[in-house]
Amino acid sequence: MDGKVALVTGGTRGIGAATTRLLVAAGWRVAANYRSDEAGAAALKAELGEAVRLFRADVSEEKAIVRLFDDALCHYGRLDGLVNNAGVTAPMCRLEDYSAERVERVLRVNVLGPLLCCREAVRRMSTRHGGDGGAIVNVSSAASRLGSAGEYIDYAASKGAIDTLTLGLAREVAEEGIRVNAVRPGLIDTDIHAASGEAGRVARLAPTVPMRRGGRADEVAEAIVWLLSDAASFCTGSLLDVSGGR
Repeated sequence: MDGKVALVTGGTRGIGAATTRLLVAAGWRVAANYRSDEAGAAALKAELGEAVRLFRADVSEEKAIVRLFDDALCHYGRLDGLVNNAGVTAPMCRLEDYSAERVERVLRVNVLGPLLCCREAVRRMSTRHGGDGGAIVNVSSAASRLGSAGEYIDYAASKGAIDTLTLGLAREVAEEGIRVNAVRPGLIDTDIHAASGEAGRVARLAPTVPMRRGGRADEVAEAIVWLLSDAASFCTGSLLDVSGGR
């Protein structure tokens, strides 16, 4: 990849960590962002060495996002790709039981954060601003089209916003050397399910998947890395389902 540089938010666990590993294997240098996962960050650094640099930042905060991009660019001198992976859920319940604080947190992390990260990436990669172009991959979810009724409609709605962001931004910057796509993971075996209150959710719902199993983080990461690569040079505005047919 000629030393290309990608910034991966939430890059030290789950799909983000799998993406970081595959990018390094493909020859990328990776700025892996994390908020509080010190153990995961240290383990990833020990595994991948100098090919990855860790950047701690809360990507729901504008000042932290700007500083993250400035620090990554200062260290590497270039930016060729962004993976908007950081995201949160909240405990599963019906909408009438939501608090405003819950919804605000989900939307701040899952919508405002990726939107501002896209803004900072465009400012640095767009040929309109003197950049060399690049690629953005947003991590959405199959929940954006399934709705997640009775579980977390707010999370599903936040991912619907990511789909729309992807489509609109892809068209906005298509002539400026930037491709924008999204992956929509289905039931993937990561710790996000435990965070929402049901660690066994993948096993419970696996029979509803046509392939009769949950997916792995590396299966999603393979799609992300492909979309970042020159092999996907004519792909922009795409929403790629990685969901076993569900």
